[in-house]
Amino acid sequence: MDLGLAGKNAIVTGGSHGIGLATASLLASEGCNIIVVSRDKDKLTSAKKIIKNHGVNCHTISADVLCSQQINDSLAQISNIWDRIDILINNVGGGGRWGVDDFIQNSDSVWKEVYDKNLTSALKYTRFAVPYMMKQNWGRVVTVTSTLGRQAGGRPWFNVAKTAQTCLMKNLALNKELVRKNITFNSVAPGCIMIPNTGWADEKNKNPEIFKAMVEEKFPMGRMGTPEEVAYSIVMLCTPAASLINGAALAADGGESYAF
Repeated sequence: MDLGLAGKNAIVTGGSHGIGLATASLLASEGCNIIVVSRDKDKLTSAKKIIKNHGVNCHTISADVLCSQQINDSLAQISNIWDRIDILINNVGGGGRWGVDDFIQNSDSVWKEVYDKNLTSALKYTRFAVPYMMKQNWGRVVTVTSTLGRQAGGRPWFNVAKTAQTCLMKNLALNKELVRKNITFNSVAPGCIMIPNTGWADEKNKNPEIFKAMVEEKFPMGRMGTPEEVAYSIVMLCTPAASLINGAALAADGGESYAF
């Protein structure tokens, strides 16, 4: 299916594994050129090989978004590679397992780091990309949040950061100066996604039977989602056909969350 994305230039932060890599690969399969920004150089090398199999141009940039200077350096590198940016996927994030459960004992540094990894990074890359989109009268910004950014239930520092991301997209979606340039701002809120070599995979390996029972009890579909399933939701929002979807917070969770 031709989604009308051939020749577009797309940045995917946190795009070297999981949802980010699945999204970058799917965009590439539709003909998008890709820049992947991620911290892990080995994963970037592997991701580049996967993406280039689709016959598109792919560049990788190593940057830790908890370091402001590294973000700035990555933006400078992008400027040197492209003079056009069509799509930005703010996927880098995390921190849902950081810190300790005790609200009183959890340190200020955990709050700040989780906030910066999620909201601050999304803000900086969005602020960088939007002027390009305004110049060409077209653009798509999609930020990967979480079901825990739409309801309570997780560690509060993670919920707050994810809610802030959602709020950022919604506020930009109301900005007439931006959206009347055919730029849309949306967020996709995944539920629990099974990604190799992450926390859920570790839990499954610890005790497969207990994990299986938990999944049966907690998830309406009797399973967790996959990165590829979330990627389809993200890429759909990037298409020209999704021009009226602006300011949406789309759940990609199999019905797991209780939020509307």
